[in-house]
Amino acid sequence: MISYKNTEYQCSMELTLDIIGGKWKPVILWYLSRSTLRFGELKKKMPKITQKMLTQQLKSLEENGLINRVVYNEIPPRVEYSLTDTGKTLVPILENLSEWAHEYINSNESQYI
Repeated sequence: MISYKNTEYQCSMELTLDIIGGKWKPVILWYLSRSTLRFGELKKKMPKITQKMLTQQLKSLEENGLINRVVYNEIPPRVEYSLTDTGKTLVPILENLSEWAHEYINSNESQYI
């Protein structure tokens, strides 16, 4: 049993998936592993995500200490997102997941023709 932020988890994988799991969080982390991006740039890279969902996912990743959110006092306001040092520790894992996807597609290619 693992306790984190007043929540009990049965195992470490359950906690991991709560923090970085889902359809969008790994994708957001992947793009931010490549460069610092503004909200609109992230939205363009993920056209199927709604603005509300992107906002929610960014807030969650920020609350869990995986991304930085920097607001510049400009007109119009500019907000940039980047990985924290903790977020950067996920990059090798994300790269492995990406490699796995390529291998999976190549090994199952005949199934999708």
